[in-house]
Amino acid sequence: MRIEQHPILEFDRKEKITFFFNGQEMEGYASETIVAALHAAGVKELGKSPELHRPRGLFCAIGNCSSCLMVVDGQPNVRACVVKIKPGMQVELQSGKGDLK
Repeated sequence: MRIEQHPILEFDRKEKITFFFNGQEMEGYASETIVAALHAAGVKELGKSPELHRPRGLFCAIGNCSSCLMVVDGQPNVRACVVKIKPGMQVELQSGKGDLK
């Protein structure tokens, strides 16, 4: 589910790393953001809307909206579309209620 070739962009896919999403081991490349790695692994739902609990997916991909807020290594409200994955990183969906500190 990754873009393999692009006429302008080049993708650095040399270093494959392991991170964890909701306790499940996942793989991605060191150059990828959390959301890019999750999308490539088939994860499309990044959270739920606070009031109606409707699924939220990737929206802006530049850190301006709040559709991709997640808990990363215990830190809530991380914009997962702009943060790159790191080996052993713990990523969790954010409920929108008790996660705010």
